[in-house]
Amino acid sequence: MTFKKCIRIMAAFAVTVFFLSACGPKSLKLESISTSENPAEQINLLSNDISTAQRNQLNVFAPVSYARAEAALENARKGLKRGMSLSEILEEVAYGQAQLKRADELGKVVKTTLADVIKARENALDAGAVNFGKDYTKIENEFIELTKAIENNNLARAQRYRGRVARSFDEIELRAIKEQTLGEVERLLKQAEEEDAPEIAPKTFESVKKKLKEVDTFISENRYQKEKIRDMSSDVLFEAQRLIQVERQSKKVKEMEPEEIVLNFEEILQKMGSKLSTADMRNEPFKTQVENVLHSINALKDNHQFIVNKYNSQLIEAATLKRQIAVLEGKTRADQAEKEFQQLFDEVQSYFGQDEAYVYKQANQLVIRLKLIQFPPGKSVILPNNYELLSKVQRAISTFSEPVVIIEGHTDSTGSVAVNKRLSEERAEAVREYLIANKTLSEDKIFAVGYGSTRPLASNETAEGRAINRRIDLIIKPLSRKAGR
Repeated sequence: MTFKKCIRIMAAFAVTVFFLSACGPKSLKLESISTSENPAEQINLLSNDISTAQRNQLNVFAPVSYARAEAALENARKGLKRGMSLSEILEEVAYGQAQLKRADELGKVVKTTLADVIKARENALDAGAVNFGKDYTKIENEFIELTKAIENNNLARAQRYRGRVARSFDEIELRAIKEQTLGEVERLLKQAEEEDAPEIAPKTFESVKKKLKEVDTFISENRYQKEKIRDMSSDVLFEAQRLIQVERQSKKVKEMEPEEIVLNFEEILQKMGSKLSTADMRNEPFKTQVENVLHSINALKDNHQFIVNKYNSQLIEAATLKRQIAVLEGKTRADQAEKEFQQLFDEVQSYFGQDEAYVYKQANQLVIRLKLIQFPPGKSVILPNNYELLSKVQRAISTFSEPVVIIEGHTDSTGSVAVNKRLSEERAEAVREYLIANKTLSEDKIFAVGYGSTRPLASNETAEGRAINRRIDLIIKPLSRKAGR
């Protein structure tokens, strides 16, 4: 450490000590309140000031002074009820205000002296460390002991233990990040181990353990690369879920006779072939049967793409004809656009049943609120029972000529704000990926956004309200007439 740096630190320390001595208990001065003032109003003003102080965290940064201010408020309230003299009531209010003023001054000292500890504490809170209950409370109490030390002019004690408390906040923040991102993976691994996965599916089990360790190490070294952490965590979660299935299927296979295994696999291929209307090829090797199924699927995909392209082409032609008719009839573009939009709106509305979706207009946009779409609790996997509804959504989008689509994810208020925000984003993105995969629109035309629980439609106090708030909204923005020409 350089000589100049030492001088700066010593100077800062001296200034802080001077400031602390200046705002110590002996220097507490009460500003008298005129007896002409209304005592009830003065008590309300003190109550509001205390609420502001709490929002500014003075109950943590200067807990003793804050507690004295609260006690003064309570004494003033009791005095007003019991008929205490006006001067005594106003003296309690003045004392409370003086303690808040001292708390504010001490808060500034704490923010300067414990800046690194406060930053570590904020990071831990943002990561959800408070969910660890007693473990977090213990560190929080240690932090309050530091602020009390400063409040009691014991700056040396605060300086001595600040590093340890900052490290504790830092460690519990990292633990919270890992719990939030990897907790489910660890639980699945434990479950797989209890179900004898290390013996039944050793390769898959070790692979998941290795990936988990890699992600854990990455988080330790790069805890603020949230996007990368989310992607890596999502991948390892998928692998952990896959492990459970591999382990359980392996158990079943282990209990089967070789012929039973072959017949079981043959039956799966036969069912797939039957759905695809392919020839019965059970008299061929499995490789040939699989290739036959794959060729049929590729043929269907090509046919589907041809139909989509033809349909989109017809939509463009129809839109062109409608514009030409509007010009011939002498209608204004605005009137014609409104009429076309109303016709498309009526058409899309007819696609859905009342229990499936609520379709409505929002200015020049069309909103489809999916009532019937369902996700597993806490997950973003699109289940097969949603395919029929999403097929209708595809049809609705295709009704318009290359629109822009925004998919909004919403949750109820159950769980933390951060978890709800991430879950709503993942569910909206899952719907987006489904629509892109099924060639509904190109990637640059579909966007996903998650709002968590910030835009409720009903009260979250009831199960019915929470069910309404868990939803997917699709906003379809048609091309303007100018853009469509």
